[in-house]
Amino acid sequence: MDQLLKLLRENAALTPAQLSKMLNLSEVEVVAKIKACEKDQVILGYRTVLNEEKLGVDLVRAVIEVKITPERGGGFDRLAGRIAKYAEVHSCHLMSGGYDLLVVVEGRNLREVATFVSEKLATVQGVLSTATHFMLKPYKEQGILMAREQNEERLAVAP
Repeated sequence: MDQLLKLLRENAALTPAQLSKMLNLSEVEVVAKIKACEKDQVILGYRTVLNEEKLGVDLVRAVIEVKITPERGGGFDRLAGRIAKYAEVHSCHLMSGGYDLLVVVEGRNLREVATFVSEKLATVQGVLSTATHFMLKPYKEQGILMAREQNEERLAVAP
């Protein structure tokens, strides 16, 4: 992977000035490379990892295992693309193993997620079955630990 892309993947908040120093390129070259990557859809977007607990955000997330029947002429892609377009779907991946798609959904509460699964996802023609697993607490998100370790001093153990 290109060094510029590696740096942006680790920290998309780096400025062109900072990147130019790290890569020994001019700022103009860095900006041009970034624009070219965006135009070619190598860079699809930029995200910030938030500690939603500290913000008081109460979203419900679920991971859904979905078994589907591949479509003639479209395989898994056409059906996965249709599912991925739902606003509730945060991510959608083709998987190996006991199910075909791994779908991550978000909702304001359990009922909203359950309604999505029962009324939208499960009713899509070609969906054979779903298994929903609710996410309870994040420990690491996109490579970032959600809670910093605190140096807790332990009491000495005496015999």
